[in-house]
Amino acid sequence: MARMAGTPGTPRVLRAMNDRAALDLLLEHGTLSRTRIGKLTGLSKPTASQLLARLEAAGLVLATGTTAGRPGPNAQLYSVNPAAAHVAGLDVNTERIRAAVADITGRTVGSFRLPTPHRKAGSAVEHVVQAVDGAVKAAGLARTDLHRIVIGTPGAFDPSTGRLRYASHLPGWHSPALLDELAAALPMPLEYDNDVNLAAVAEQRIGAARGHDDFVMLWNEEGLGAAIVLGGRLHRGWTGGAGEVGFLPVPGTPLVRNVTKANNGGFQELAGCNAVLRIARELGIEVPAGSQPDAATALLCRAAAVHQEGAEHDGAEQDGGDRAAYLELLARCATGHAVGLASIVSLLDPELIVLAGNVTVAGGEPLRALIQSELAELAVPRPRLVLGAVEMHPVLTGALESALATTRDEVFDTSR
Repeated sequence: MARMAGTPGTPRVLRAMNDRAALDLLLEHGTLSRTRIGKLTGLSKPTASQLLARLEAAGLVLATGTTAGRPGPNAQLYSVNPAAAHVAGLDVNTERIRAAVADITGRTVGSFRLPTPHRKAGSAVEHVVQAVDGAVKAAGLARTDLHRIVIGTPGAFDPSTGRLRYASHLPGWHSPALLDELAAALPMPLEYDNDVNLAAVAEQRIGAARGHDDFVMLWNEEGLGAAIVLGGRLHRGWTGGAGEVGFLPVPGTPLVRNVTKANNGGFQELAGCNAVLRIARELGIEVPAGSQPDAATALLCRAAAVHQEGAEHDGAEQDGGDRAAYLELLARCATGHAVGLASIVSLLDPELIVLAGNVTVAGGEPLRALIQSELAELAVPRPRLVLGAVEMHPVLTGALESALATTRDEVFDTSR
């Protein structure tokens, strides 16, 4: 609930609370009649009518049609006005910036993808502006229509210095003046967060962690990272580095020193996409062409299929040795995941672990079940493991969800 101006319990504050309750119901249901809103909120018909008239005058709701096919007179239907506010989200990595614009209802109305491989290092601000403008144009809007932008990047901006840490592989994003330059180029509220944290926001709002206040999300794509949610809130750490578990020293890998220069660490070497490729080569499995994350994703997808199909259904394509190699790949990857997770769950004892990112999700239920079994033997806490459920662009989805949450608190606050 947004902070309300005025004294708690006064008519103004109570009206604002009822307004917000009605707006949240309209967001949840899409359209509702006055009678239905009254029943769901417990308000009388006259009060519900006054509420809707107030919200309509404020431009927050629209009359969108009438009910039909029911006994009695048709009832007027209302919905949240999608034009009440718009937000943008950006997902940044070394190869591209993906941007999208959503209206206040959460519907994506424009998107844009800006390839950035081999671009000069000093053009991060230019890239961000190009991506935002591309998504805004696709939405048929102007940049000034945006109420807020949330940007997700690898690593995290240190709140004490404003500099990006834990992501030395992202060129052009390490200038101490970068945040000031972005603020000057995009003069609207700007927020920044770690990409894995934003993917966890998406899972908490609309995915596998919905309804859970204590969970860890392990993310495995280009790099290995985690998001930590405690008491319903993201735990970012003093410098923003909470969850940088790719650097976590673990048994079975050489001890990596000067990890920020190496941009690598033990857990990454044990369970990251590079580990999947190394294990496959050791087992004599041909590694597909493409980037490391794409190749690792393809290998684990195939290994999961072999696990599910069984020998009798797979003989036309591979002999028993190939089959055994793929099953061993799956088992060794599960052990690598479980070794790192054992340290995490021993420290945090979360209710739930969400396995996300294309590489781990490619292993599907077979990999999840193997990790769950291995973890049960390596750690005393035994949280439930689930696969991430946000399939399309979870980082971008989380950026939009984060921007929408704050914007709704501001725009829907009728006590001002």
